[in-house]
Amino acid sequence: MRALRSRRLGLARGLKPEVSQPPQLTDPLRSQVPVLRQAEIAAVYHTQRVAGDFYEFLRVGQSRVLFALFDIAGRREDTRDILIAVQRTFRTVAPELFAREDLNEPEAMIELCYQINRTILEFAGGVRSCPAFLGCYQEDLGTVCYANAGHTPGLLRDGSGITALEATGLPLGLFSHVTQSASTCALVPGAAVLIVSRGIVEAESNDKDFGLEGTREAFQRASADTAEGLCRNILSAVQNFLQAAPIHNDVTALALSRTNSAKGRSERLS
Repeated sequence: MRALRSRRLGLARGLKPEVSQPPQLTDPLRSQVPVLRQAEIAAVYHTQRVAGDFYEFLRVGQSRVLFALFDIAGRREDTRDILIAVQRTFRTVAPELFAREDLNEPEAMIELCYQINRTILEFAGGVRSCPAFLGCYQEDLGTVCYANAGHTPGLLRDGSGITALEATGLPLGLFSHVTQSASTCALVPGAAVLIVSRGIVEAESNDKDFGLEGTREAFQRASADTAEGLCRNILSAVQNFLQAAPIHNDVTALALSRTNSAKGRSERLS
């Protein structure tokens, strides 16, 4: 993509992208949950956030919606400026990359990761690990193009069971030229994708972690038929496991579910 190569060349020469800068903020903007056609998306966190978890939703065209779950290392008060900067980059750069109808989604996703990685390094003043899961849902096709930058694996549930959406690269914020890749999966009607924060898989009780396996089992048992309901099912399972409200870390779940209007099987695409 010529536009992406031109942007990358400018950055290599030390030039910043020519984007308008909004007024300085003291707190992140609230992310508005978009309405989808024959699908739902939601994110739910437990109680007050204390660490660097935050999620984003953004419609970037008539048929494309971006979503992301970030986990910036550090306490909330220490990561606020980085979080605000990442949110600004996401909301400014993503529409430019994904709005074209003839775009190459994996290339656009990789470029978005590159821009966010650069933002983290700049505003952190150095290395600051940020595992992240970013996805682009294509409503017309029912597909998700995603990049998993060292994040907890996403989980795709359909009639065939649960498939892990593994890491496609290292966490953001570690290297100036980190290599990322992107993959695509399909959601048939009735399928759902779940992404959870590290605070869920690392929840510990009686020297035992809830883990990815506990998340997988809770997701498989979840009976809710809405995206928000699926998130709340997972958070309830973690609280039951801990036998108390989780306070050790941010605990966040994000789900994308497609309306069950037909039966089928989701297939992983190369």
